[in-house]
Amino acid sequence: MTVYYGGTARFTGERRLEVETAEGTVELSADQIVVAAGSRPVVPPIPGLAEIDFHTSDDVRTMERLPRRMAVVGGGFVATEFAHVFSSLGVEVTVVEMLDQLLAREDAEIAQRFTELAKQQWDVRLERKMVSARRGEHGIVLNLEGPQGAEEVEVDEVLMAIGRRPNSDLVDAAAGGLATHPDGRIVVDEQQATSVPGVWALGDVSSKWMLKHVANAEAETVMHNVLHPQDLIATDHRYVPHAVFSSPQIASVGLTEQEAKETGVAYVVGRADYSDIAYGWAMEDTTGFAKVLADPATGKLLGAHIIGPQAPTLIQPLIQAMSLGQDARSVARGQYWIHPSMPEVVQGALSNLPLD
Repeated sequence: MTVYYGGTARFTGERRLEVETAEGTVELSADQIVVAAGSRPVVPPIPGLAEIDFHTSDDVRTMERLPRRMAVVGGGFVATEFAHVFSSLGVEVTVVEMLDQLLAREDAEIAQRFTELAKQQWDVRLERKMVSARRGEHGIVLNLEGPQGAEEVEVDEVLMAIGRRPNSDLVDAAAGGLATHPDGRIVVDEQQATSVPGVWALGDVSSKWMLKHVANAEAETVMHNVLHPQDLIATDHRYVPHAVFSSPQIASVGLTEQEAKETGVAYVVGRADYSDIAYGWAMEDTTGFAKVLADPATGKLLGAHIIGPQAPTLIQPLIQAMSLGQDARSVARGQYWIHPSMPEVVQGALSNLPLD
């Protein structure tokens, strides 16, 4: 029998919980507990921020009407995706980012190209720090500091999108005896088991990859291990891909070129522009490209990065190749690539790898 308790759950001891429901407090204990409490937006202690009714990614989708002007504070996945959504709906978007480019964790070539294109769509304020906010006569005023000194931005709505934090503190993981990382994530092993026997964790509350497809994979692992304790399996986190559904789209898996350089990994690069293939030429796409990194000795793929239309779809055969241990030559030459189709840009990048 399944019983649902709607409310806030907190650990009160090992495998013991207290749930605050509308009807009162319920105390629970179990031999097996799964923690999938997710994460929440980070909200910095900026003077005046609490007084301007700002939005986060958790509530911005429930806005009753579109503003004329919106500031998006942040330069990562969430910030650039919502900047794209609102600008596509006719909102004048200003993006405020502390770093010198958007999506700075992407491969450097990808981040540079995206930032260049973003500046053509939005008012992008790089190397700016938001120091305070206030209600002005005609809207919300953000006070910024940057290379040229102090400046102001006036908008109608503000979206704070600078990151997320795991909800381990909300469930009081410490009271349950669960070890946590310095950033608050619950510590789990490859089987998704926590430091307390019988307690499992998955998703944003424990994973450094705050991605739905990662949570899905970890949920499959937890379900199997709870049901089959004598036959434990591990989650495969070797090649975790991600995508940015902004404009243009981005998809990535494995090492970036800067990571390869920093770690001393030997690599070669192959790239192809969308305009190199018939489909890209027909779309008149002059900015999209695919880039792959491979081991020069074995030809095994180390990373792949695509910017342009349908990038999250195009990268899938490269994720598959890395997961199955296929080398770039086999992937490029060992199958048909439909012509004219977009995957030919992937074939082109693979074929342009300088491998013997």
